[in-house]
Amino acid sequence: MNRTNNCGELSKGNINQNVKLSGWVNKVREKGFIIWIDLRDRYGITQLVFDKERSSEELFDAATKLGREFVIEIEGVVIERKNINEKISTGEIEILVSNLKVLNKSLVPPFTLENESDGGEELRMKYRYLDIRREPVKENLIFRHELSLEVRNYLSDNGFIDIETPCLIKSTPEGARDFIVPSRLNPEHYYALPQSPQIFKQLLMIGGLDKYYQIVKCFRDEDLRADRQPEFTQIDCEMSFVNQEDIFKQFEGLMSRLFSKFLKQDNVKFERMTYKDAIENYGIDKPDLRYDMKITDITNEVKGKGFQVLDTNDFSCCIKVENKSELTRKEIDSLTEWIKRPQIGATGLLWIKHNIDSSVKSSFDKFFTEEDLKLVLEKVSSKPGDIIFILSGNKTESLTQIGSLRIELAKRFELINYEKICPIWVTDFPLFEWDEDEKRFFSMHHPFTSAKPEHLKLLDTEPEKVIANAYDLVLNGNEIGGGSIRIHDFDTQMKIFELLGMSKEEYTSIRYE
Repeated sequence: MNRTNNCGELSKGNINQNVKLSGWVNKVREKGFIIWIDLRDRYGITQLVFDKERSSEELFDAATKLGREFVIEIEGVVIERKNINEKISTGEIEILVSNLKVLNKSLVPPFTLENESDGGEELRMKYRYLDIRREPVKENLIFRHELSLEVRNYLSDNGFIDIETPCLIKSTPEGARDFIVPSRLNPEHYYALPQSPQIFKQLLMIGGLDKYYQIVKCFRDEDLRADRQPEFTQIDCEMSFVNQEDIFKQFEGLMSRLFSKFLKQDNVKFERMTYKDAIENYGIDKPDLRYDMKITDITNEVKGKGFQVLDTNDFSCCIKVENKSELTRKEIDSLTEWIKRPQIGATGLLWIKHNIDSSVKSSFDKFFTEEDLKLVLEKVSSKPGDIIFILSGNKTESLTQIGSLRIELAKRFELINYEKICPIWVTDFPLFEWDEDEKRFFSMHHPFTSAKPEHLKLLDTEPEKVIANAYDLVLNGNEIGGGSIRIHDFDTQMKIFELLGMSKEEYTSIRYE
């Protein structure tokens, strides 16, 4: 054995014991005739001591040559530490070293390996094996392991079976581009890496395995974003003979267990919101409810006042920010420039200040009387000290833009309660979305998503109005899960394929008989 103990377990109960430890040199301190070494491994830190009076000259000399991140193996006796370090679990003891072996030397690391590193992200990714030694990264990896284990235990306890599905598959219609793997044995043919185990888990249901799960790698060849990358891991599940309520109950149970174990929060309430309400109230299909600021439609209140911007546009909306009427012109101009960026695309930002003294001022005073402005204040239940920001234009674009502004305002003004957990089921998504460039429909989720039974009759006449049996689980503004009830009727599935513009060759290529 290269160690009898790890660097995080020794205590006063081990005093006078001979031990062997292995690890990395975390820190070296020298004072006269004594050298202290902090030895680090995954489990913690143990202090080593080399004393010129009690150590051989050869051993002490070897200790003087140690540097940070050297990998060493030591033997010694556990002794009581005079100055207790309460910050570490082994702070009551130290090891008087009797034997030292350098397993590997190290160059000076390109960045510090402290909790708060001085290395930029690109540098730390280049030397990922060094970055992993840092406590925050290590703790994240351990947390991920523990969370995965809890997920497996919960699903297993609830009758789910963990089944691996193939990684080299036939390309199937999903939401993104496939990664392609050429076949050496079959020239001019290729495999696709799975965007999800979509087809296979449906085959498992057909095979009678009514509860399946897998913590699985998925691959999507799409542009990088903050919440998108080519390779990711998902908890993939499928159930037979269930409805939407059964699914919500099952996975609220899973999330509640995780919230309780890892965040120490019990009885978390799961809100529900339709896609339409999410867009109209928050400008996004994954709203963050840790702060308020709902969107209000004020089209009727601002039209017909002689201000061309508001009179000619079809839609006007606003959000109220409480206790911010004293924002300076510079601060408002900064927000205006932010929302006019190409990524957001607004043409400008209007505002009304409801001042502390109850007076009212706006960026369009010459067109609106104070009474006109007060109609808007009443609509949003404004109080003295509030400010209202207004956007006007195309309804869909304006809602998206003001939804982005809502998120930015929450960040700038520190309105987010980071201790709060706000999970939401967003339901009733449209079954299709129209692509104006390609002049055809695409699935909002995937081609196997069923429609609400009462909407099936609209497939032939108004497919854009069809509502899907689909849902997303949103947590604090992030989509963390989603799914749908599958199509179980062959004729309906064929109808969906046709509406999506799929050729017979395309949909028969994924047909199983």
